[in-house]
Amino acid sequence: MNVEDIREYCLKKSDVTEGFPFGGDTLVFKVKGKVFLLIGLDSEPLQFNVKCKPDKAIELREQYPEEIIPGYHMNKKHWNSIFPKGLKSNFVKNMIDDSYDLVKK
Repeated sequence: MNVEDIREYCLKKSDVTEGFPFGGDTLVFKVKGKVFLLIGLDSEPLQFNVKCKPDKAIELREQYPEEIIPGYHMNKKHWNSIFPKGLKSNFVKNMIDDSYDLVKK
């Protein structure tokens, strides 16, 4: 997946807006005014942050220590940073879905 794939996937969800509240290099997706995904446009390698239930966040970090780490510049208990290269597209989409669902509640 690349930035545009992630952007298109996020924007297909209901009530989603995108913007640059932290400057032009971080694209932020919100649902009902709350952030569910942040992605650095200049990040190399590609990475983005998503919200996650705390127990699930730890489990994912243990299973994928190279691809999933505690959320960069975020609450480490509730956010993960994802490096999608090497992860299956459906798995990445599931993490985005989970973040969206958690924030939308």
